[in-house]
Amino acid sequence: MERLSAGPHHTAYKIGDLTVTSLRDGYVDMPVRRLHKPGGEPFGDDLPSQVPLFGGALRLSVNAFAVDDGREITLIDTGSSNAWHPTMGFLPQALSEARIAVDRIRTVAFTHTHLDHIHGLVLADGRDGFQRLSRLFVPRAELDMFRSVARLSRFHDRAEPLDPGQQLSANIEAVAARGHEVGHTGFRVTSGGETLLVWGDIVHVPSLQFERPEVAWEFDADQDQARETRLRILALAANNAWCVAGAHLDSPGVGRISRGETGFRFEPL
Repeated sequence: MERLSAGPHHTAYKIGDLTVTSLRDGYVDMPVRRLHKPGGEPFGDDLPSQVPLFGGALRLSVNAFAVDDGREITLIDTGSSNAWHPTMGFLPQALSEARIAVDRIRTVAFTHTHLDHIHGLVLADGRDGFQRLSRLFVPRAELDMFRSVARLSRFHDRAEPLDPGQQLSANIEAVAARGHEVGHTGFRVTSGGETLLVWGDIVHVPSLQFERPEVAWEFDADQDQARETRLRILALAANNAWCVAGAHLDSPGVGRISRGETGFRFEPL
């Protein structure tokens, strides 16, 4: 993958005949206790020293990813708009900075339905974020969860179920990644012999969870399954030399996985 452009809120890459752009929606600070050891005990004062803290909190980047095939753009996740912390909701600025015309975004696909991934469908002023949206994909197991979000009611009937193995386009395939949520899904993007796995919330704290993938996140719906999925996906990416793109990897959140003496290593592009 070759980097094409970058700014405070975006980084664009060439992958085969595609352009994939990381879009920074912002960040969120979370308490250390969100990280759980095997068995469910939260970390506290025993947090490993390599984990950086900001005012005593974990800082998670919030990223979305746009895949441009030259005809139209598929957006994977949409950020939080004004539904959560004021440090997020910068997706519109990121799109503008990246010179991505919003009316070219015809497909939106969600990795899962947590609020920092779906609320960007609606702008802070209440208007539709993507006025020419024609396809909206939600993991099948989370359709009811999506349709329970009152703020997004205008989109409830437009949501189409998404299943693992489903092709969104010639270059994008849905990949099962359950654990963080019941329908959590990744997207394998391929072109010109290159592969990028946009994996959603496989890793929340990259300074720790690559080396120790057994460490879970409090908001994993099934922590045991999330651990198993994390190990499987990390091994898959390392064994096949895939690049990965993560919603909560430090912006721009794109890099390569290799095996370490213990666990794995992440090398940002």
